[in-house]
Amino acid sequence: MIDTSKNKEIKKLGLQATSHANKLNKVLDETRKVIVGQEGILKKLAIALIADGHVLLEGVPGLAKTLMVKTLSETINASFCRIQFTPDLLPADITGTKIYNQTKATFSTQKGPIFHNLILADEINRAPPKVQSALLEAMQERQVSIYGETFRLQRPFLVLATQNPIETEGTYRLPEAQVDRFAFKLLINYPDKKEEEQIIQRYTKNVEPKPRLAMNASEVTKIQQFNRSIYADEKIEKYVAEIVDATRHPEEYGLDMNGLIEYGASPRASIWLVLAGKANALLNSRGYALPEDIKAIAPDVLRHRIMLTYEAEAEGITSDKIIQQVLSKIRVP
Repeated sequence: MIDTSKNKEIKKLGLQATSHANKLNKVLDETRKVIVGQEGILKKLAIALIADGHVLLEGVPGLAKTLMVKTLSETINASFCRIQFTPDLLPADITGTKIYNQTKATFSTQKGPIFHNLILADEINRAPPKVQSALLEAMQERQVSIYGETFRLQRPFLVLATQNPIETEGTYRLPEAQVDRFAFKLLINYPDKKEEEQIIQRYTKNVEPKPRLAMNASEVTKIQQFNRSIYADEKIEKYVAEIVDATRHPEEYGLDMNGLIEYGASPRASIWLVLAGKANALLNSRGYALPEDIKAIAPDVLRHRIMLTYEAEAEGITSDKIIQQVLSKIRVP
């Protein structure tokens, strides 16, 4: 589709992408010292880091969701904070508050834990919606308002949230507006038998695996800025637009989904499909995006943005099944 030999600019982008990919692979190598398996999830976390997009990790308790995020943070020289979401948590516990000084008769701002580069929002759906919504402004505008005063958040800023399946006791459903602000929703499954044996061997000895620093915050920001320079042809943009439009008007694309989709994907889906597709290309040392990059990340970008009807859920139809049908129907450029 693209003749890279005739395009000096794309060649130059490819060389830069290779350099950045090598650094990111070092981050992944250090993470693998602690995490057994979950290769696909680790790569998607790296793609989210490149694309500057927040991540929602979902899986039953005990699948190392928290350990995965914590380990990733230990490979990057940036400020990290873990926020444990509980039913009694307050919005001010996340964003911060104003404190009155009786001696000086003045108010001072006490910033909350949101003022870090990497935020682990652990078990985010165990706090009520009012608390979850405290993250909305920070995730979208990269700023926090505390009693009318606005503070910019330092880049890189990434929210990596974990949640248990909604059927789990003591969980709240995340507001749709907040879910849409996550670039990815990643589903973590059980390790296979061989991986289980490796977990036992690694975590029942006296020596605990520890990752080393592989990247600093400024390098992450530089990669995020470069990612937007990755070449995406107009055909790729049209392909993305058709995929997203098909989730809203499936009948126009010959998809038999009548009564299955309540709401299609939002415009944020189009933005993140392109940015994450570029990030996938970068991680593969390419300076240009291919349709395969879009298809590789489409389920993770779209699954939480397609609202299904009760009829679809009753028939056991998932958003992932809908996405696969859409991808199989839309013509690849």
